[in-house]
Amino acid sequence: MSPPPRVDYALVTVLEHLGTNPDALNAAWADFAGDESTVHTFDVATPAPTDAYVELQAYDVGSFGHEILINDEPLTGFDVPPSKGWQQWMDAVTGASLHEGENTLQVVRGPERDEFAVGNVVVHWRDGSR
Repeated sequence: MSPPPRVDYALVTVLEHLGTNPDALNAAWADFAGDESTVHTFDVATPAPTDAYVELQAYDVGSFGHEILINDEPLTGFDVPPSKGWQQWMDAVTGASLHEGENTLQVVRGPERDEFAVGNVVVHWRDGSR
């Protein structure tokens, strides 16, 4: 019997407000970032990450069209749906890929230009080399 697959994750703490008005949200915990979050880095310690997905905490998203970028590549489909208040959203890492070593994550506002905040993002993957 083969061993179960090894899985791992990275917690990326964003805590940023995306928008045009720094005072538009009641989110003093979030640093105002404008149209794009800071580029955050995380490490993947396997040579063959596979079956990856992200879980994102978002606050007060008003419209579709926002993007999650992994290593400067947008995930396919819609990445962050509208929702009043807090939500937790999960999206498969498709259209982008993880690699061994340092990877990047960024959230970019869509064309509707609403105001929202991003809390934490968790990136999960499975070790495909086993």
